[in-house]
Amino acid sequence: MNRQRSLRAVFLIVASSFATFGQLGIPPDEDRVHVGDVIDLDLVGGFEYDWRGTLTGDGFLDGLDQFDEQIFALCKTTREIAAEAERVFGKTLRDPKVVVMIVDRSKRAVALIDGAVRNPSRFSLRRKAHLNEIIILAGGLTDASSGVVTIFRPANLRCNENGGRDNASQTLNIKITEILSGKAAANPQIFSGDLITVERATPIYVIGAVANPTPIYAREQITVSRVVATAGGLTKDADGSKAIIFRRDGATTRAIEIDLVKIRRGESVDEIMRSFDILDVAARGGAKRKFPPVAVTEENKGSRVTDLPLRVIE
Repeated sequence: MNRQRSLRAVFLIVASSFATFGQLGIPPDEDRVHVGDVIDLDLVGGFEYDWRGTLTGDGFLDGLDQFDEQIFALCKTTREIAAEAERVFGKTLRDPKVVVMIVDRSKRAVALIDGAVRNPSRFSLRRKAHLNEIIILAGGLTDASSGVVTIFRPANLRCNENGGRDNASQTLNIKITEILSGKAAANPQIFSGDLITVERATPIYVIGAVANPTPIYAREQITVSRVVATAGGLTKDADGSKAIIFRRDGATTRAIEIDLVKIRRGESVDEIMRSFDILDVAARGGAKRKFPPVAVTEENKGSRVTDLPLRVIE
């Protein structure tokens, strides 16, 4: 818990550095054309060759067919497209000057962040954005975070730095600690279509006569006594000699009797808890639970992608 709070605190500090981040994005004339963009082409001094539209499935300007040669635009900058248009127009016109602009970027594929963040969201990217900014804009990490982020990049939705189209899908696995330590490779630029998942740690459930019955997200081995301490310790009416662990083994569930009093005295082994274990501490005068409870949590309810808010980064 303390580790998670410290991670969130560091992210809040880092967030302050983004006050002028929009000024550090790609200049409009260096932005590359993506699938779904609406492009405006203006021939200076005339209007008969002006054009506005989108791309064909092959990446050419769709409908600009006054000349024999098509103009390829996918993953090109507006300057590069203008230069190519001037070359093509120059076969017929004398010294043409062309201005190209991207007038609508709203149809680009969105980037999605889900998992152990406070506000799972979709993002329409209009400028450069990196992983740490996306996490901050999603409200930061929750206590359920495992400290690992997975980025899946579908094929054919992004442009690389050299102006080419990335045709292969990619999966990146990144540790939050590496982002905080300043490793550049651990804080990649996020592209349209990226699917970001902040992985959840597997929970251990603590119920019964403890101060704070709660799921505990362990990122390392944790013992029964430490789990009880993390849940706030025993209540006044707890019977520490009557605790039980319900553990799932394949298709069956077995019960492991635990005596917290003997563990505290060093007379019994402090059992290592496993993912999805349920530790139930009985109250004084009460009986041990015979069957495990059914745990329903936010983690296993799931969410629909279309229900997530859409935010614009520009």
